[in-house]
This record gives sequence, C-alpha cells and structure tokens, in this order.
Amino acid sequence: MIDYANEFEGKKVLITGGSRGIGAATAQRLLDGGATVAVSARSRHEQTPTNASFIQGDVSTLAGATAVAEEALETLGGLDILVNNVGATTPILPGIESISDEEWIESLLINFMSAVRVTKPLLPALRRSRSGAIVNISAGGLLPFHGFLAHYGAAKAALDSYTGSSAGELAPAGVRVNLVTPGAIATEGGDDGRKLLATGMGITVEQLFGGIPLRRIGTAQEIAETIAFLVSDRASYITGHDHFVTGGFGDLA
Repeated sequence: MIDYANEFEGKKVLITGGSRGIGAATAQRLLDGGATVAVSARSRHEQTPTNASFIQGDVSTLAGATAVAEEALETLGGLDILVNNVGATTPILPGIESISDEEWIESLLINFMSAVRVTKPLLPALRRSRSGAIVNISAGGLLPFHGFLAHYGAAKAALDSYTGSSAGELAPAGVRVNLVTPGAIATEGGDDGRKLLATGMGITVEQLFGGIPLRRIGTAQEIAETIAFLVSDRASYITGHDHFVTGGFGDLA
C-alpha cells in the first residue's frame, strides 16, 4: 500500500513558475508528500508555499534560466524532479496578422526556450538520480489555435516536440519526460486569459467552455495531482506522453 504522506520523501524538486496557480499547487502537493521543493518565479505571491525555497529569476532569458538552474542545484544539493510550468500569453486581436515579430519571439522564449534552457544544465543531476522525472506543462500545442493565440500555440507545439525527443534520449538513463496539458483551470492568470479569449471570439466566458463534458472548470489542485502521479514511482512505466486534463474538452468524450 502506498504511503502518500511520504511518497516523495528524499526527492528534490524544482518547479518553474511556482509562485502561484498550478505551479504553487504542485509545489504544495509534493511538499505534502515529503519532497524538498524549490520554486522559481519573478516574484513571490501570497500563494507561494512558505515551506518551499524561493528562487527569484526570469527564465525567459538564457542568463536567467541558467542562474535559476544553478541556484536550484546549490539549494537542493541535487535534483530528482523538474516541472517546467512557467508560461504566459496575451491574445493579440484581431488575429494572426496583428502578431508582431517581437511577440512571436517573446512567446517562444517564455513558453518554449525557458524549458530548454532550464532543463539543459540540470540533466547531469537528473541522470544521476536514476529515477528522474520531468513534466513540461503544455497547452495542446499540436492542436490548431485561433489566430490571436497562434504565437502561443506555436511555442507549445515546439515544447511538445522537444518533450518527445527528450523522452527518447533520456529513457536509457531512467529519466522519464511527460507533458501535461491542462484545460480550463480556475487560476488568476487563467481567468484573465479566458476573458480576453472570449472577447476576441465575440462570445461570453460561459459560452467559451460550455462544451466541457464535465460541465465545470478544473482546479489547480487537480492538475497538481496529475503531475504528482507522473513524477511518482506509480508512473514508472510512463514516458513521452501528453496527458490531457481538460474535463473531456477536446478529447474523445
């Protein structure tokens, strides 16, 4: 029988974008399971778990991502679990022709390159773990997005492809790499994004996700529970997959 209270005892964890929302909920879930956790973000938030080490940094730059990775290794003394959660987007209205070159690049840097740049210097430690796990937070990047979110979808598609490549290369070292694609989740950032998205489509927020089979928006804790499963020994034979946690929205349901 699994002792969930101590499931992650001895595990060392870094979560980017861990100051609030899904990142903070995941940090708290792994802390509750006995892990030692560091979270990184540009600034603390009232949701930031107080019993997690906080690393201030901007992982959208190479220097910032490298500094966060190095401080995490120094703080934790190694690494077993990495959650690349950081990400951001702003719908560009009215659509794809309005997205500037700078906005394309900015989206790639924060939603794709941040994961690449944080992960690279941490790979030796994850390989040494022999049971390392990486979870990248996606957004259904292989699915088409509305034009005003094309820059975001393109960056997440790159992240999806990178995850598959990483999973194949790191598997012999015992490092598993998976994606989690959240659906509509009740977070501060998600709520703001849904309002902008609905405005761009000329509909209400209620209409935007009225087709969710489970008839509700999800919680950050539900995504955190999925991530906790994937980085645990319970998922020891799972790697290279995209796990949609969407209440059935966009799935086969």
